[in-house]
Amino acid sequence: MAANVISLNIKPGIQRDGTEFDAPCFVDGQWVRFQRGRPRKIGGYRGIFQNASGLSRGMIMSSDNGLNYVYSGYSAGLELWQTDDDDGVGSGPTTISMTGFTSIATNLWQFDIGFDSTGAGNSKLIAHAGQNLRYIDSTVNTPVMYGTFPGGAMTEVGKFTATGAMTPGTPNSTFVITGINALIYPGQLVSGAGLPSGSYVVSSTPGSGITTVAIFGTATLSGTQTLTFDNQINVSGGVVMLHPYLFVYGNNGLIQNSSAGDFQNWVAADSNSNNVSATKVVKGLPLRGGTTAPAGLFWSLDSVIRVSYAPQTIGATTIYWRYDLISSQSSILSSSSVIEYDGIFYWCGTDRFLMYNGVVSEVKNDTNTNYFFDNINYTQRQKVWVSKVPRWGEIWWFYPKGDAEECTDAIIYNVRDKIWYDAGQALGARRSAGTFSEVFRRPIWAGTEQNASGKYTLWQHETGNNVVNLTQESAIESYFETDSLGWVNGGPGQNALTGPNKWIRLERVEPDFVQQEEMYLIVTGKGYADDIDQPSDPYYFEPTTLKIDIRQQRREMRLRFGSNVVNGNYECGLNLLSADIGDERSTGNP
Repeated sequence: MAANVISLNIKPGIQRDGTEFDAPCFVDGQWVRFQRGRPRKIGGYRGIFQNASGLSRGMIMSSDNGLNYVYSGYSAGLELWQTDDDDGVGSGPTTISMTGFTSIATNLWQFDIGFDSTGAGNSKLIAHAGQNLRYIDSTVNTPVMYGTFPGGAMTEVGKFTATGAMTPGTPNSTFVITGINALIYPGQLVSGAGLPSGSYVVSSTPGSGITTVAIFGTATLSGTQTLTFDNQINVSGGVVMLHPYLFVYGNNGLIQNSSAGDFQNWVAADSNSNNVSATKVVKGLPLRGGTTAPAGLFWSLDSVIRVSYAPQTIGATTIYWRYDLISSQSSILSSSSVIEYDGIFYWCGTDRFLMYNGVVSEVKNDTNTNYFFDNINYTQRQKVWVSKVPRWGEIWWFYPKGDAEECTDAIIYNVRDKIWYDAGQALGARRSAGTFSEVFRRPIWAGTEQNASGKYTLWQHETGNNVVNLTQESAIESYFETDSLGWVNGGPGQNALTGPNKWIRLERVEPDFVQQEEMYLIVTGKGYADDIDQPSDPYYFEPTTLKIDIRQQRREMRLRFGSNVVNGNYECGLNLLSADIGDERSTGNP
């Protein structure tokens, strides 16, 4: 009797939840993605820099004048590399000097880039090193810093020094400053020689290039003095630009913004400070709008808040900002787990995946929700971070699995096809932070392990098919495994509720791959759903192989296709199987 020729047509995605026998799609995989519903190997990665001083806890990348700039913040500082806009060739790191920074193991960084319209007219890097890595609800406030992009020294936002003539008085002192009109405002803390701790600005009168300041506190010195003025822009959450406004956020629902384009002015009419939630605000991102109507979305530990620029005058007062509570029943797993993809925001909650597209809703995931939430190391939840690979329509959430203290795996949502899969704990998923840009076409992700020099590596992903580390080039194993192909569940690609209680005998596979180098096929399976797998020896095939003759039978059969050679790559097509009813025995082990 001639064997049946059957196409291997299986639904995309990797089913981790539930049982293998019940899975409607692929049941296992490593370093494999799906395009047009078919499996293909994920790209390779190259170590472009081997000299990062510490394990990255936040990155940002942007381009300017033909060069690409990559910043990485770690526990003890901030470093900068520069590359070309094409293949990541460049130099670095440059250590960025920072005023007000505290080196501590729990630093977790947030960045943005803005434009200071009242300064030298340069782009500004905004950075905040929050002591949040251990606890997402940490209340420790730390300074917000900024400096000229690219490569400028970082100083504290809202904090500056000025020199002028001082006239003592009781209880207030008058401080006359020449050449500065716009930076000194009531409420600022003031420190300097002869001033008691806690002195602050009571009033200021600018005019004709001279600012006269009344200071609360008895000054004991007169003459020319240099004083430090502080707007107290210290927060526990982070920073975001809603152009042209700089926003900071943190404890007790605090959301605060500067004046338009002026990162030193926090008391002008269009600046504001508001507490919009009972819990800490941990993340902010810009919404669609524009410079004439900036808006943003903010996440507190239990809420989602929309902030929008909507000036309205009530009596003699103009209110510039509107705060809308979008949801008071939300959650967020980590402050680094939110990402925007084509105007839609996706994030990981404490027990589900969520999105915002005008309203907050759940992202359906019946594929690997339990696999993720039952296995994540919750004590390291703040190390979960998200990136995207728009070339393939993917969002990646990296996370520490089991008792791991650094990320070891990534769960992947394919936005185009609305399917889920994962990295299968491949070595390429051991990344602590990363970034991407619309100019430089490949993501740059930071490794979690020290290299031979005792430093850390920055990896350029989606590059070739191999791991390239200095002069060494090695293979990346990638594989995918089908669901059960047995007759008992309808045969290959059917997954019916019932079928003939017979074994399936596989006689031939006709491979259909866009293939580079050798691949392998392993036939596995078992007699019962809870039995032990009995894998075959590998069958190897080349790009020119027309058929693979096989004599294997299982009651519940699965096929694993893989590549594990240097320069290996594949894109799966529609493979054909020659299969028939096997032994008449209906039960027993294969």
